[in-house]
Amino acid sequence: MATVRFGRLLVLTACIALAAPAAARDETGSSVATTSEAPPVDAGQASYYADRFAGGRTANGERYDPRELTAAHRTLPFGARVRVTDPANGRSVVVRINDRGPHLAGRVVDLSRAAAEELGLIRRGVGHVELRLVEEAGVESAQS
Repeated sequence: MATVRFGRLLVLTACIALAAPAAARDETGSSVATTSEAPPVDAGQASYYADRFAGGRTANGERYDPRELTAAHRTLPFGARVRVTDPANGRSVVVRINDRGPHLAGRVVDLSRAAAEELGLIRRGVGHVELRLVEEAGVESAQS
């Protein structure tokens, strides 16, 4: 009798595990909040950095690397990790805020080239996105 109960419990546990959605992972393999778990913190037009900015200093003092998944936002703290989603195509990417901007009216975020590629923004140049906070920033820089 106990063996039958244990078997049923094992089957039930397996069914629950299979039915539960898998945790979303970011570029480091860390578990992150999915878009349905966090409300948007911002939405609007996104653009990406021109190649000429590669190697230049960002507002937090590090050098801009177009291959990294980073972004500029006017108010989010340096080091914050944000899921940027393009609702038109459903693609998303997790970026780390390391700069201030964008400096053009109507834009809410400037993305690194790598992040823009993940979202499919390269050909369009700009696109509507939603930003959701994935991880609060620690103290990364005295300038934040």
